[in-house]
Amino acid sequence: MTTSADKPSRLYAKGRVLGFTRAKRNTKEHTSLLQIEGVQTTESAEFYLGKRVAYVYRAKREVDGSKVRAIWGRITRSHGNSGVVRAKFRSNLPPKSFGASVRVVRI
Repeated sequence: MTTSADKPSRLYAKGRVLGFTRAKRNTKEHTSLLQIEGVQTTESAEFYLGKRVAYVYRAKREVDGSKVRAIWGRITRSHGNSGVVRAKFRSNLPPKSFGASVRVVRI
């Protein structure tokens, strides 16, 4: 019989990068749109405002013995009524991150 103590617990919530905030023709690369797993309303998204976000990816070249890198950001506000949130990262996310997963850390 397995208990919850046997399995390691995840200390972050999963999210997905939807893209940049944009208008019909203009794109604002400094703000990204994220959909957090299990968040469907603006009210439930309020819990995550101010939380830190990490976009973790693998690079080709090793730095300090690791190919894994991260771009950190912070959730700034909600976007619309379906639980999507806006986030600003230290450096703008690359367009190849669209559709990729992010980690919402509860710091």
